[in-house]
Amino acid sequence: MSNIASVLKSEISRIARRDIRIATLSFKKSSSQYRRDIAELKRRLSNLQGRISMLEKQIHREAPSKAAETAEKGVRFTAKGLRSQRKRLGLSAADYGKLVGVGAQTIYNWENGISRPRRKQLPVLAALRRIGKKNAHARLEKRNKSRR
Repeated sequence: MSNIASVLKSEISRIARRDIRIATLSFKKSSSQYRRDIAELKRRLSNLQGRISMLEKQIHREAPSKAAETAEKGVRFTAKGLRSQRKRLGLSAADYGKLVGVGAQTIYNWENGISRPRRKQLPVLAALRRIGKKNAHARLEKRNKSRR
């Protein structure tokens, strides 16, 4: 009797293992396929992130130069022109510097060709070309009053 019981027990275990193996085989195949898909997606993501960072760097390199080109279009700077503009307005280098937002020494250096204004200062200089003597003095007075 114990022999039949052990044979029956082993047969039931074998059949159960086979059924479990058959049932889990499809899960194993699906699981391995999902892992491959995930690995492929990770590779593609890494590749795309590399491309994005490369394009961002390229944009950051090109953006300032394009902005500078558009800002500088039509705006020329000459030391002689700056000096004559300042004298036409009847302003000292310190006063003209206050209108531009720089110091008197900077205006002196620009006028003597020692240095040049930065790109962001060129539009301000261009705007000052279009104002008259009265307007320049009024702006200077307004600026002095606001600082007090």
